[in-house]
Amino acid sequence: MRIAYFDCFSGIAGDMILGALIDAGLDIRFLTKELKKLKLKGYEIKKESAKRGALTGTKFSVIVKGGPNKHSHRPLAEILKIIDRSSLNHTVKDMSKKIFNNIGGAEAKIHGISDKKGLYLHELGDVDSIIDIVGSAIAFDALGIDGVYSSPVHFGRTFVNTRHGVLPTPGPAALELLKGAPLNISDIDAELVTPTGAGILKTLALSFGRMPQMKVSHIGYGAGERELKELPNMLRVMIGETSALFGKDRIFVIETNIDDMSPQHFEYLFERLFDEGALDAYTTSIQMKKTRPAFKLTALCGADKLDKLCSIIFKETTSIGIRYYEAERFKLERETINVKTRYGRIKVKLSRASDGISTVSPEYEECARAARMKKVPLKVVYDAAKNAVEV
Repeated sequence: MRIAYFDCFSGIAGDMILGALIDAGLDIRFLTKELKKLKLKGYEIKKESAKRGALTGTKFSVIVKGGPNKHSHRPLAEILKIIDRSSLNHTVKDMSKKIFNNIGGAEAKIHGISDKKGLYLHELGDVDSIIDIVGSAIAFDALGIDGVYSSPVHFGRTFVNTRHGVLPTPGPAALELLKGAPLNISDIDAELVTPTGAGILKTLALSFGRMPQMKVSHIGYGAGERELKELPNMLRVMIGETSALFGKDRIFVIETNIDDMSPQHFEYLFERLFDEGALDAYTTSIQMKKTRPAFKLTALCGADKLDKLCSIIFKETTSIGIRYYEAERFKLERETINVKTRYGRIKVKLSRASDGISTVSPEYEECARAARMKKVPLKVVYDAAKNAVEV
């Protein structure tokens, strides 16, 4: 598995990501050719060697015709259409749209906008920001990167002028996007993390923390816009192979003990938890003090869902205290396919690891529906769906 680890000791921005990936081996001629598929005009890209502190890396720049004051305010919906209408491959399109949708969601939340489709992204609607985001997606795809990991992210503290007015840094959008990730906020008088950089990390990073075990083959440094006196204004990326058999990420485990609630209420509780993004939820029979029978409720979620799920548990159960902790997990790569059987088409979940381990799980509801319609045993439909899969 080929992975990239971003060392964000001096923050992260879209141009720094592309600079680091070019420094690590991305061919800028290929990048230029692919970006033309967006059919955007009025810009050119360039790379140049740059020194920040004691480090030398690559500075990536988008030069917009008309100078730095030439801006195009585009709504999110228009940007997504530009990507959809391009001749970029599906992987790049999907990755780019996910990044823009995540940024749009964060911007809508902090500015109190209910419908993000009509949201104007202002700075992020400019040509250079579109190039940074779509260019990064092109780069990850071209370099064959299967997974992205990141160090804790280093923020500065200052004030910046935006088209929304003067805003503090850490910027509200960048902070919202990286909610749940480990952050370091320093007294450096600079905006070290931009919404573009935060949006790319939010969308692609599988986890934040120590570098995974990997055999490093390429190292790149992407230069930031300005020189900092406190530290080199660079983003470092390390690309290489990992021998891990499984995917890996970090989740939160939520637990509470309940001994005074009807078990019938758990069905509705689980429905609400799953609707709000729980990865899993279940109960375990336990005994509490004085041997009282009780249930331990457990829910699993990502960092961005922790507060919401805890709120639901407090509202829908008799719990007055909740435990939570972060855990690492291994996971298999998963996909859902449709297979053709004599009983109709059935959805099947496939899970794979790099050593070939796989599980084949036909969807119960679809098997049950087919069994009822064809008046055959459920296990016959289930086995037919499994046998139709080519592993």
